[in-house]
Amino acid sequence: MNLTLDDFDYDLPPQLIAQAPLPERTASRLLVMAGAELADRRFAELPELLAPGDLLVMNDTRVLHARLSGRKDSGGQIEVLVERLTGADEVLAQVRASKPPKAGSRLRLEDALDVEVLGRDGEFYQLRFAGDAQELIERHGRLPLPPYIERTAGAADEARYQTVFAREKGSVAAPTAGLHFDEALFARLAARGVETAHVTLHVGAGTFQPVRVHNLAEHRMHRERWHLPQATVDAIAAARARGGRVVAVGTTTLRTLESAALAGELNAASGETDLFVTPGFAFRVVDVLITNFHLPKSTLLMLVSAFGGLENVRAAYRHAIAQGYRFFSYGDAMLIHRNRDAI
Repeated sequence: MNLTLDDFDYDLPPQLIAQAPLPERTASRLLVMAGAELADRRFAELPELLAPGDLLVMNDTRVLHARLSGRKDSGGQIEVLVERLTGADEVLAQVRASKPPKAGSRLRLEDALDVEVLGRDGEFYQLRFAGDAQELIERHGRLPLPPYIERTAGAADEARYQTVFAREKGSVAAPTAGLHFDEALFARLAARGVETAHVTLHVGAGTFQPVRVHNLAEHRMHRERWHLPQATVDAIAAARARGGRVVAVGTTTLRTLESAALAGELNAASGETDLFVTPGFAFRVVDVLITNFHLPKSTLLMLVSAFGGLENVRAAYRHAIAQGYRFFSYGDAMLIHRNRDAI
C-alpha cells in the first residue's frame, strides 16, 4: 500500500484541543471502537469494558523538567528542550535560537547553569552540564507541556501531566493514555480480575516533530529508549495461557512490546526503537489499545490506523469531532480492539 501524508489528515476545530485537564482523571470520555462499531462511554467505565484475566500494560516513564531558557555567551536568547540523557553530565537536546550555537560555546540556563555545547548530532545538540545532568534539570527546569497547549506549565500540571504510576525519570512528554487512571480505578480493575504490568519507554522530543515527507516510505522515525522487564514478559505469557488479552495503555507501550517482539518471540530486553507502525504492520503482542486522540498527519495517528483499520479510524475521528470530544494530551481517550483485517 503506497500511503501518503494526506491519508492521515483531518480538520480539527481548534476549540476541541484540550488546554487543561478535567478536575478528575477518570472523568474523560472514552470512545470504544471495535471494527466499524463505535460506542460512547466514560473512562470510569473501563473495568466493565475489560474481562477478568485481561492484562493492562503501562509505561512507567516519568516526565523530566526538560525545558530550560537562557542565553548564549554571545547574549542571544535560547530555549533548550532536553531530548535524553546520554551520560551522567551530558544530554542530547533541541536548542532554539536565532543563530545556532557553535561547538565549544557556553549557554547560561535559568540564570543558574553553565552548559557547554559539545557539537551537533543531527537536529540535536550534545550538551555537557557541570554536574549531575538529571538532578540539575529537575531542580532548575520546567515541565515541558506540548506545543499545542497555549500556556506555560502551572503548579497543577506538576501532578496532572504525570501518570499516577510514573517512576522511571527520562521523558520529555507524558504517555498520555495513562493520565486517565487514578488509584481508585486501579482498585476497581483489580477487583474485576484485571492484572497490571509495566514497561518503560522514555518519550523523546521527536514525538512532536512533524512528518516532513509526502511518501511515508521515506520517513525515518526518531529513536527512543525502552525496557521490557522479565516480570512483564511472564505476565503476558500468563495472560495468554488463561485466555486473557494484552491491553496496551498508550502508543508508547504498544511500540515497546511490538519492538521487543519483532524477531518473533517476546523476550525481556532493553534497547532503542525507531519502529514506524503504519497500516499493514503485523502486530504480534497487543490485542487492545487505550490511547488519546492524535494530531493530523502524525506518526501516532498512523499507528492507531494500523491497529484499528484506516477507514474505521477515519470514521471514529469524524464521530469524535461531531460529538465534541476533547483532543490530544489532556483530552479524551479511545479503546480500540485490534482489527485483524486492518489494512
